[in-house]
Amino acid sequence: MSYPNQNPYGPPQGQPQGPPQPQYGYPQQQPVQQPYAPFPGGPAGMPGIPVPTVMPGGVKAARVMLYVMAGLTVIGLGLVVFLLSTINKASKSEYVSSSSFESLQVGKGLLIAMIIGMVLWGAGAIVAASQFSKGGNGARVTAIVVCVVGILFSFVFMPFGLVYDVMCVISIVMVSKADGTAWFTRPRY
Repeated sequence: MSYPNQNPYGPPQGQPQGPPQPQYGYPQQQPVQQPYAPFPGGPAGMPGIPVPTVMPGGVKAARVMLYVMAGLTVIGLGLVVFLLSTINKASKSEYVSSSSFESLQVGKGLLIAMIIGMVLWGAGAIVAASQFSKGGNGARVTAIVVCVVGILFSFVFMPFGLVYDVMCVISIVMVSKADGTAWFTRPRY
């Protein structure tokens, strides 16, 4: 005995159709419609998580704070350079004893190291902030590293360094939140 034709597309062309055959198995079901459009991989590209098209407010605030901190660093850099020139003039005076001269030389060395650190930190803050619009997880990581270094170095200038500490902590929180992470890990075409 032969089984009836199980071809769901009907009989092959050219063959006569017979009486309807009984259906075996499960009935055909409608395809399931997905409520979202699939996105390519990554945390922001996971199905169900929307891809941001506009920079979130927290990320914008972190970028502005990085630019402000870089501007304050330039002002502080000017003050340190002025202090270095004053110490340099004092060390060339004929009224300076040999022990004071050695102390002034150590002070000049510390100020030069401070100037180098401030220039590098300010440049890092500007580079990190300028990369926020392009996104990329590297910009987020760079901003976090720059802020952590800023927190560590702000203890040298403690009364004024408190402003840096607060701004750096707020920047780290803003770029680390879920919407900030979604912004920096979004797919870019």
